Amino acid sequence: MSRVSLAIIGGGLVGASLALALQAGAKARGWKIVLIEPFAPGDSYQPSYDARSSALSFGARQIYQRLGLWQAIARRAEPIKQIHVSDRGRFSTARLSAMEEGVPALGYVVENAWLGQCLWQGLDSDVVSWRCPAHVTRMTPLPDGYRLTLDDETELACDLAILADGGRSGLREQLGIGVKTRPYNQSALIANITPSEAHNGEAFERFTDDGPMALLPLPDNRCALVWTRVGMDAQRLADLDERSFLSELQSVFGYRLGTLKQVGARHLYPLTLVEAEEQVRSHLAIIGNAAHSLHPIAGQGFNLSLRDAHALAEALLAGPAVPGDLATLQAYRDRQRMDQTLTVGFSDQVTRLFGSAQPLVAMGRNMGLLGLDLLPPAKRWFARQAMGLGTRPDA
Repeated sequence: MSRVSLAIIGGGLVGASLALALQAGAKARGWKIVLIEPFAPGDSYQPSYDARSSALSFGARQIYQRLGLWQAIARRAEPIKQIHVSDRGRFSTARLSAMEEGVPALGYVVENAWLGQCLWQGLDSDVVSWRCPAHVTRMTPLPDGYRLTLDDETELACDLAILADGGRSGLREQLGIGVKTRPYNQSALIANITPSEAHNGEAFERFTDDGPMALLPLPDNRCALVWTRVGMDAQRLADLDERSFLSELQSVFGYRLGTLKQVGARHLYPLTLVEAEEQVRSHLAIIGNAAHSLHPIAGQGFNLSLRDAHALAEALLAGPAVPGDLATLQAYRDRQRMDQTLTVGFSDQVTRLFGSAQPLVAMGRNMGLLGLDLLPPAKRWFARQAMGLGTRPDA
């Protein structure tokens, strides 16, 4: 049975980012890292109108800059220069501006396929190897690590196993790690949209009594739509023909980008806040959606996971302890606890506040949006949260 220092189970964006953050220090220490992933990375980037995308905060850009990857990512990263926040049917709005915050962009929207390609090409094959396509079927604790059984019945031992296999992690359940869940009774409809007018790097967050929506700027004057609706209404929207769908979206969003001309493939995702009750054990760490899955409307999920991955890499590389040392993993967890608590709370409260049709709640959020534009300290706090800098006093 072969053995490695670290086994990252899940080679998606979070798992690959962790491997990238670790590899220079791992090479100096002689550590070997393996990424175990069911789906093989593509050999080359293929542009697609329907490509899924992620919103990277300004804080995420800073992390990728430190890892030497931002220059490559930026080639197809659309900067968010302004964010327009509004509440349908009410007079208040708020605008966040990169210029006011003194940054080149509040965030960036990047196609997942492009981001993945940049990450995979940045990995050092002398340190990081792939088992792909491969799936871990069983994890057995050992005194000094874990034994992983793969779907081809081969076995692999590791000093530290890192679960990055998504919000529905079967391995997390197999290890007896419980989760706290909070259903939103909503589904997110995801699609790409082409407007008739240039988006000019502006993102829109629009809140309605039926659920929030976001339109984020993409390259080639497309916009990424995240539209959350309750119950069967989301399925109804997904089943509409293109013309009827665009007409209904236009009536809710308005004409800030002119006529909405084209919509791509539509995908539905049921929404539930999920938090793992344990994130570290001796020789085990849990990151990404396996640790916490957030509502997408505030754009915080991947950015929090990236900060976790970066903090975990720093903790593992900070001292002489071997990977899997419980004290090291607990120090990482303690460091990230406040960031996770504040970010999960911010995302959840924004979702609940702007998802309620109750008149008193609606009045309160209306005044809150007005207050953001009138009170610079409140506006700066909200902007720092959106940029992923809210829990970093040094940023």
